[in-house]
Amino acid sequence: MANTDVDEALTALQSRRIRMTPQRRTILTYLVTHHNHPTVETIHEALEQTTPNMSLATIYNTLKLFVDLGIVIELANGEDGVHYDYYSKPHYHVICTNCGKIADVFYPDFQKDAKKMENEAAQQTGYQITGNRFEIYGLCTDCQKKNASKGK
Repeated sequence: MANTDVDEALTALQSRRIRMTPQRRTILTYLVTHHNHPTVETIHEALEQTTPNMSLATIYNTLKLFVDLGIVIELANGEDGVHYDYYSKPHYHVICTNCGKIADVFYPDFQKDAKKMENEAAQQTGYQITGNRFEIYGLCTDCQKKNASKGK
């Protein structure tokens, strides 16, 4: 499935006349095949072995392009900095308030419900709504286990 997702992402970019350099292809493939919500540094470390000459600047610039095109989203995560997520299928995120871990949640009616919320926001405020981001916060299972072992 991952190869199909990568192929679809590449086709979508090529249809928009985005030049696919080897670096862009490598970064996109990493994002599509890893659901770890990486930071720039995480991507750099992961690709260092296979692509040792890829600079942090190249990764930053490529991610900015992908964000501007709407295929990747930025997730600000407090002290841990900005994380990135390939956003092919609409979903929302659950973020651990203790360790910062981010997990994807695919809710079948997410698009429909998000549209309702956008319409309500527009109606109440008069804003022209351009998008949304929905996040839920809590403790991940690992942090729950750590807290339980500490007797909390």
